[in-house]
Amino acid sequence: MRIHLIAAICRWKPLVLQALRLFMLPGLLAWASLSMAAEEIAPTVRVGVLKFGTVNWELDVMEARNLTKKYGFTLKVIPLASGDASTVALQGGAVDVIVSDWIWVSRQRAEGNPYTFVPYSNAVGSIMVKPDSGMHSVADLQGRSIGISGGPHDKVWLLLRAYASKKHSIDLTKAARPVFAAPPLLNELVASAQVDAALNLWHYDARLEARGMRPLIRLPEILAGLGIDRPIPMVGWVFRDDWATRNPAALDRFFSASLEAKSLMARSDEEWERLRPLMRAEDDATFIALRNGYRSGIPHCIEADAVATVASAYRVLAEVGGDKLVGKSTSLAPGTFWPGFKGPTCGKK
Repeated sequence: MRIHLIAAICRWKPLVLQALRLFMLPGLLAWASLSMAAEEIAPTVRVGVLKFGTVNWELDVMEARNLTKKYGFTLKVIPLASGDASTVALQGGAVDVIVSDWIWVSRQRAEGNPYTFVPYSNAVGSIMVKPDSGMHSVADLQGRSIGISGGPHDKVWLLLRAYASKKHSIDLTKAARPVFAAPPLLNELVASAQVDAALNLWHYDARLEARGMRPLIRLPEILAGLGIDRPIPMVGWVFRDDWATRNPAALDRFFSASLEAKSLMARSDEEWERLRPLMRAEDDATFIALRNGYRSGIPHCIEADAVATVASAYRVLAEVGGDKLVGKSTSLAPGTFWPGFKGPTCGKK
């Protein structure tokens, strides 16, 4: 019987193959063509990020929750060593998008380089002190050492100086002792009481908070003292105007995924549990402080007058920081905020 079956297969083989060619091959070709077309129309966005930066958390959510597939683009994350490396990579065309601030963008635009900005986060560092420091206001910083992670032209340090001058008639560069140090070292200096107060990046502040330290003053209070009573985005997605013009679909899809990832991170504790290994939190208190700090920085809506508000902060920074900070851009350059971004707007207050 086995011999007869083999003989039958051999006899009918040409007809079977012909049927496959007639009915299946066109379908397979069509499927292959559609797959290739889908790959061709799915744009790629190359994002340059610090290797262990907090931006990676949002990008991880995009990938893990298939938001890149949902919105039809390919995300390529390119790790970089420092903030300076990210701006160099953007200028050299090695990446399409980085995270930076509107000061850098405005300065570039004033020099004829068409970079632009879309809000990413309102989060920024506070002035952290020990609970028993005896300091309760900025006036108490007189005679104290202040550790600063961002260098002499750190924007929060400059805003703090402006606030101290306006509210307390104090020049902190003379009345206090500024000490400049890298973020990890600065945390150890203030924890070991080698400096009296610390102005660090927000996620390093979160680690200090988890160790029992407290903010002496937060940025919103500093801004309010300078007449700026609304939250402002401190960092954002930065890219070239001409790249955006050539790749509008890529940018729109990327921003749609970014907004949905932020929404998920704002409401889902389970998502943060999944992210926990990436956060490198030493303990539960640090994990919670990092999660809450990130959430507090999410811009849930964009103020209708956000550009005007940032322009007010920029004028203060330009006055205090001078051309070493802003270069030729003495006021916020037109086009610093990309007009094509259609994020959620805030209701009237």
